[in-house]
Amino acid sequence: MGGSFTSDSVRAASRADAAACAEIYRPHVEHGTATFETEAPDVGEMEARIGRCLERGWPWLVAERDGEMIGYAYCTQFRDRAAYRHTAENSVYVRSELAGQGVGRLLMQALLPEARASGFQQLIAVIGDSGNAGSIGLHRAFGFRDAGVMTEVGCKFGRWIDVVFMQLELRR
Repeated sequence: MGGSFTSDSVRAASRADAAACAEIYRPHVEHGTATFETEAPDVGEMEARIGRCLERGWPWLVAERDGEMIGYAYCTQFRDRAAYRHTAENSVYVRSELAGQGVGRLLMQALLPEARASGFQQLIAVIGDSGNAGSIGLHRAFGFRDAGVMTEVGCKFGRWIDVVFMQLELRR
């Protein structure tokens, strides 16, 4: 683990954070398998995503260090159908160079109570790549349990990729 994070903070996002979120997300799209997107969204699309989330009362949080955004996390309804309205899917993205330094943990710690406050009862992690030990470990550290693996359902960078599902009951 890296040094002290005394200057790190987490706050609610606004549409004005779209450019920084897009900048953080871009390398994950272009070089990683955590997301199955193959083209990074532009600032306008990221602003729309943040807006849709906030308009529905769902949390979108950003982590900052010395005034610079270093990561973000959010929850959206797991699927669009009404019966899923109490189940969320979470996402956590951190500046690539800060992976493994506790930023994801900081965001997750803040996200879980916000997800509960938004009325979600279950939280689903949909993790791209069964080899994504960092994300799987982060979710396990917060009590997520394994909920299944869909094998070879995505193809990115010329290889077939699994999706790992993990689940956390928020009612407790």
